[in-house]
Amino acid sequence: MNSLSVNHLLGIKYLNLNDLELIFKTADNFKQVINRPIKKVPSLRDVTIANLFFENSTRTKLSFELAEKRLSADILNFSSSQSSVKKGESLIDTVNNILAMKVDMVVIRHSNPGAPHLLSNEVDATIINAGDGAHEHPTQALLDSYSIRQEIGSLKNKNILIVGDILHSRVALSNIFALQLQGANVSVCGPNTLIPKYIEELGVKVESNLDKALKWCDVANMLRLQNERMSESFFPSVREYRKYYGLTKERLNKLNKEIVIMHPGPINRGVEITSEVADSKNSIILDQVENGVAIRMAVIYLLAKKNINH
Repeated sequence: MNSLSVNHLLGIKYLNLNDLELIFKTADNFKQVINRPIKKVPSLRDVTIANLFFENSTRTKLSFELAEKRLSADILNFSSSQSSVKKGESLIDTVNNILAMKVDMVVIRHSNPGAPHLLSNEVDATIINAGDGAHEHPTQALLDSYSIRQEIGSLKNKNILIVGDILHSRVALSNIFALQLQGANVSVCGPNTLIPKYIEELGVKVESNLDKALKWCDVANMLRLQNERMSESFFPSVREYRKYYGLTKERLNKLNKEIVIMHPGPINRGVEITSEVADSKNSIILDQVENGVAIRMAVIYLLAKKNINH
């Protein structure tokens, strides 16, 4: 199959395994492009993409922007702090005004879960979800899976551990869907207060002891504490969190095997992971960043090919 089964990228849970394989194969090609001296392809000349970020973002926003530029698309950047949203304009009015400028595709990050879904039903453009509240972050999960596959091959029956603030993390949910689609076993580890009640219904194991969880896993994906989404205290102190759930060289040395270390960023060094571990040879954190551009190029390209007739 050489076209996606969906018209928008709203979440991993709407994709099938063929979609994932197609995105990864397309990303392989784009990875070669971004490592060439001339890093651009004319694939999306005449396609206009609006980046609507209603929540702060550095890495995801830059990664999408770079991906769009590498594909030669025209770009509109919109940040809500400098917009009429502050004056009370509704999301759909804002987007319709942007679409009146003849925009083909909208990349949106919003603090409300479901905002991209709402848009996909209301406006006439291809929507890519760049993170909606604590719901999903599909391109992050795609680049995470792609990075793991580069490192250890097929994910079938591999043990993948996600550690940290699962409750507030859209990365965790998208990753769980993507990993299970590829046949991986998924376990989460963190303070009980930061593990959502429904997680076991998704077929995910819960382990509260990090050392036990590390013995089990092939890959550990460390998430930061999302302090900006916490309205109350979920654990006694950062020091205590670090003691029980921080990934340190000592912890890794106790394992009689090597594991792959990941982090979606931004990293709180010395909290969920020490600098020594983040910068070690087992860490693929910088590969994730590089792969992010190739994966986002693939997603944008495949959706444009499917939806936008030239």
